Amino acid sequence: MKIKTYLLNAFTKGEKGGNPAGVVLDTKGLTTEAMQAIANKLNFSETAFVFPSVTSDYEIRYFTPNEEVAICGHATIAAFSLLAQIRAIRKKIYTIKTKAGILSVQMHNNKMISLQQNPPDFLKTIPREEITKSLNLDEEKLIPDMPIQIVSTGLRDIIIPVRGLSDLLEITPDMKRIAEISKKYNVTGYHVFTLETLHNSTAHCRNFAPLFDIPEESATGTSNAALACYLIKQNKKFEKYSTFTFEQGYVMNKPSEVVVNVSTNLGNITDVQVGGFASNFQEKYISINRNKGGAN
Repeated sequence: MKIKTYLLNAFTKGEKGGNPAGVVLDTKGLTTEAMQAIANKLNFSETAFVFPSVTSDYEIRYFTPNEEVAICGHATIAAFSLLAQIRAIRKKIYTIKTKAGILSVQMHNNKMISLQQNPPDFLKTIPREEITKSLNLDEEKLIPDMPIQIVSTGLRDIIIPVRGLSDLLEITPDMKRIAEISKKYNVTGYHVFTLETLHNSTAHCRNFAPLFDIPEESATGTSNAALACYLIKQNKKFEKYSTFTFEQGYVMNKPSEVVVNVSTNLGNITDVQVGGFASNFQEKYISINRNKGGAN
């Protein structure tokens, strides 16, 4: 049986760049094995499978080419952009059931779509030497007064501060070692950033998740949401910021922009929203056994 899939780029910068995602709306009867096979065949960093839900407007499950993950920002943006483009939705605010919890999605008048994140968890700090070796980076090129720390607003990432843009762009990551360290600390991957930017943005970023077969990702919603919270906590300059704009994907020739809005009350982060734009969709059909999996 053939399944229609949709292909979109999310977190685009103008009409360019972004992070490609697959979206599947025809999900009736699909097993976990079938969804995994479809995601593997599409071979995007994530594919979103949209289901009806009793407790929310929709349920969405997310798959990398190799396994299921709890949440994915760019695939959610892609899914709701698709639903809007095919005129399947009309409201401004929706709820989605995910393995990271029930979250809200907001549709803005300028066609931006934003996804609620979980409150941030600021977790373990990691020795600098361990990380710099895996990036083939001199330790002196890290920002000295900001830690390397695991932060999560839905997915755990290692946040790594680098001094300059040239230092960030010249990184030559050791993917095997990054995967080993990611497994050791139970994280999705590395989110490396510098406060030196190409445009008038908050930070320029690169993201590595080889443990999930994603060597580098051009736009990462959950990681940038975690980064915004990290900046509020670790850099006094950002204590009162509410809107953060992040550049990503430029080294991959996929210029992308991720916008994060953070609300605080008495110094505590109370709400995190990650937003962006998506491209027009394309269609692709994949042959699949709905019950047993196996795409061709």
